[in-house]
Amino acid sequence: MIAVAVGSGLFSQTSPKKSFHDFTVKDISGADYNLASLKGKKVMVVNTASKCGLTPQYEQLQELYEKYSDRGFVIIGFPANNFLSQEPGTNAEIREFCTSRYSVTFPMMEKISVKGNDMHPLYQWLTSKSQNGVMDSEVKWNFQKYLIDGKGNLVKVIPPKDSPLSQDIIDWIKK
Repeated sequence: MIAVAVGSGLFSQTSPKKSFHDFTVKDISGADYNLASLKGKKVMVVNTASKCGLTPQYEQLQELYEKYSDRGFVIIGFPANNFLSQEPGTNAEIREFCTSRYSVTFPMMEKISVKGNDMHPLYQWLTSKSQNGVMDSEVKWNFQKYLIDGKGNLVKVIPPKDSPLSQDIIDWIKK
């Protein structure tokens, strides 16, 4: 809450809630990626890792992206090394792994931290109700999925083990 003295009275204004679209992140090549460019699109944000039992989800993520990208759906992958050091590679190594092994074409961002003291600001927003206005959550493991609507609002958190091709996610994309 911001209080401002105006004339003889006190004027109160609530600070506007931050949106997903207010963030700029770095893509896997180091270039700025402004999330405002995704206004009007449904987005799945997923933290990824190359050496995890769930790594084969890359294949399902790519399938989902290919099937629904023409409907205004985007997947954004954020490699993270927060769980048992399962993403030890450099951004260049991760990009090579994703493209050669899983033919990933959806946007991949630079490696970040998704929990702890060095948590990336976007993940602070995703996991904190005080910032996203919807819910608190904790990133439990690699391949946790966050669904964002076309207005930049957090809609739902999908657990890591749930398939990207689950009916719940497909129904959300289609509606």
